[in-house]
Amino acid sequence: MTSDSDDRRGTDHHGHDIIDPLYVGIVTVSSSRANDSDPDDPGGDTIQDCFEAEGHEVRERHLVRDDYAAIRTAVRGLVARQDIDVVCTTGGTGVTVDDVSPEATASLFERELPGFGELFRSLSWEEVGTRAMASRATAGIAVDTPVFCLPGSKSACETACEELIVPEAPHLAGLATRHRAGTDEPTLTEYQE
Repeated sequence: MTSDSDDRRGTDHHGHDIIDPLYVGIVTVSSSRANDSDPDDPGGDTIQDCFEAEGHEVRERHLVRDDYAAIRTAVRGLVARQDIDVVCTTGGTGVTVDDVSPEATASLFERELPGFGELFRSLSWEEVGTRAMASRATAGIAVDTPVFCLPGSKSACETACEELIVPEAPHLAGLATRHRAGTDEPTLTEYQE
C-alpha cells in the first residue's frame, strides 16, 4: 500500500526530491488565546496564508496553552498522521518561564535542522536588531516530518514562512520521506495519541 504523498512526490528542476502540494499542520501556542472563546490567531493565520498562497493545503490547526505536555501532544499527534507533511508551531519561543515550545518540539526531533534557527535570526536581525538574539526558533525532523517552531508575531511568521520555510519545505519533506517512497508506511503507534 502506498501513501497519498506518493501521488504528490516528484522532483524539482534540479532533480531534488519534493512533495508538492504539501499538507500542513499548524499549532498556535498561547495561554491567553486558548482561554478565549473566540480567539484571534494572527501567527497561525499568517502561516496558513503563506502556505496557501503557494498552492499548499492546511489540513489541521490546533490552539494550545503554553504548556510543555499540551504542545508536545499536539505536535506528536500531527507528525504521526500520514496526511501531514509539515508542521509549524507559532508562539512560545521567547525567554519567559512559560516559553517552552522549543523544548516541547525538540523532544520529538530525530534530527535537528540548526540552519533554520540561524537563518531566521539573521533575517530577524535586519528587522528587529539585537532583539533577534532572544528568539529560540528551531526546527527538526520528527517521524520523517519537518517541524518548524516559530515566534508568535505575525511579522516573524511571515518572514520565516516566506523567506525560508515555504520555499524549502517541499524539498525537506521529500528528502525526509524518500526512504518510504512506494512502500508501506512505518508503524507510528508510539507517536499517536
